Amino acid sequence: MLLAVVGQCFVLLSVICFVLQLRHAFSRSLGTGFMVLFIPLFPLYYGFVQFEHRRKGLIVAGTWGGLMIGVVLRILGTVHYGAA
Repeated sequence: MLLAVVGQCFVLLSVICFVLQLRHAFSRSLGTGFMVLFIPLFPLYYGFVQFEHRRKGLIVAGTWGGLMIGVVLRILGTVHYGAA
């Protein structure tokens, strides 16, 4: 159960970092913002190539690393909780 809660915190971190990227994309242009929002894998491209922020590395790592770690911990927490 604790792993699922910690995983949810990582997912929340990922969402917050993604919102920062999304805000930057919409400030750049309306079309870019909608592409980041609706086209799969385009946020990954945008984060590495077009996103400009002084903390770019932390934000991109928080978005994708937080998502991956969060999903894995949520799965492990759910499987462990279901087995008990």
